[in-house]
Amino acid sequence: MSTPHDFQVVVDSSDPHTLADWWAETLGWAVEPTDEEFIRRMVTEGHARESDTTTHNGALVWKTGAAINHPTVKRRMLFQWVPEAKTVKNRVHVDVWVGRENVAAAVEGLIARGAVKLHDGDQGPFRWVTLADPQGNEFCVS
Repeated sequence: MSTPHDFQVVVDSSDPHTLADWWAETLGWAVEPTDEEFIRRMVTEGHARESDTTTHNGALVWKTGAAINHPTVKRRMLFQWVPEAKTVKNRVHVDVWVGRENVAAAVEGLIARGAVKLHDGDQGPFRWVTLADPQGNEFCVS
């Protein structure tokens, strides 16, 4: 196997488009645009079903996923639809670094937008706050 040069983080979600919007705002990233013409062509040509699509913020999108991109470097998070709700702790989570002096304000803003504070953490000189996004996925702010 050759060495991979890039990767994306994939997050399971019951509502991927709404969660992608939330994380795009949280990280200052952009929601990846959807090619509506391509989607319509795939349905028309029988490669996809109309039921594979939905409308989000007035745009035709694939029902099963939405992605966000970093504005300047090649980084991507994909939010994919799953039928089950989250029931256990994440095995992987996102750390959002805002700087020690900005943690309290960032946490307050995230809670105002639907995050839930889970606990404060520390290890030696390091401090962070663990929260859950609107769909229960844990992440840390430090």
